[in-house]
Amino acid sequence: MFGGFSHSVIGASHEATGLVCQDHSAYEVNEHYAIAVSADGHGSKKYFRSHIGSKFAVEAALETVRRFYMEPERFEQNFPANHKMIIKNIEKQIIVNWNARVQRDLEQNPVKLDEMKKFTKEEFQAIPKESYYGTTLIVAVSGKGFQFGFQIGDGSLVALFEDGVPVMPMNYDESAPANMTASMCNSNAASMFNSFYTEHEKVIAMYASTDGLYTSFSNEDDFLEYHLIITGQLDRLETFEKSIQKNLMKRSHFGTEDDISLACICDRDLLSEMAPVLRQKAADSKSHAAERKAKRLAALRNTD
Repeated sequence: MFGGFSHSVIGASHEATGLVCQDHSAYEVNEHYAIAVSADGHGSKKYFRSHIGSKFAVEAALETVRRFYMEPERFEQNFPANHKMIIKNIEKQIIVNWNARVQRDLEQNPVKLDEMKKFTKEEFQAIPKESYYGTTLIVAVSGKGFQFGFQIGDGSLVALFEDGVPVMPMNYDESAPANMTASMCNSNAASMFNSFYTEHEKVIAMYASTDGLYTSFSNEDDFLEYHLIITGQLDRLETFEKSIQKNLMKRSHFGTEDDISLACICDRDLLSEMAPVLRQKAADSKSHAAERKAKRLAALRNTD
């Protein structure tokens, strides 16, 4: 049985400047699959509808995966042998879906004068209309017998498989050319995705998060340990959700000051079995983290 959660919280820097939250996230579970999605609208001024673009990206991802699963048994039978082609098709369809939503929004809500006032006439005319809505996208999907994920732009996908070790399974190949932000709004967006697929291990949980979460940690070890700790509490999901939302709010205000989104999907049956082991691993990891911190402080003192 699948479970999950998703939360998006506004960063302190956005609250201070009167900006809306530019992140969006969601999850969906049913008997055949679970999907977690997060998106982060770009912050530069030409992306002035990016908070809408991130919402469209999440909606497009959910709708597209849902459509591919319309005949679930057939999909589950065909996917393992053809996963590379099918994942690419899913990515392309998400881009098409997203662009259709953008075009529809522009028709229904033409650009207003107050949205143009930050630009000269020449500057505004040089911006591609899709760029108004520019956003990243991170997607994690767990099905029957396989898992896969993909993303465009920054952010993180973290998975915990049966061994209970948190990893970032994506192979990042720097798909975006130098000085170009990998974004849903790019004309060649479909070629900018990174992805992963596995059918050899059961997954306990997968997480899709925007970069505001990663940058709230001082190093990657602490970031991964965070996912181990919260996975150890997912067997109490109903009571845990309130505390994770408060924690994300705290991290967004006293850490990165950026918006943060975190979406999760999990195997609740496997969690029930693994929860005591995960909590012990988390305790051991905290001890190792304390040792790492002590070594860093000692090294800093030695350089004084």
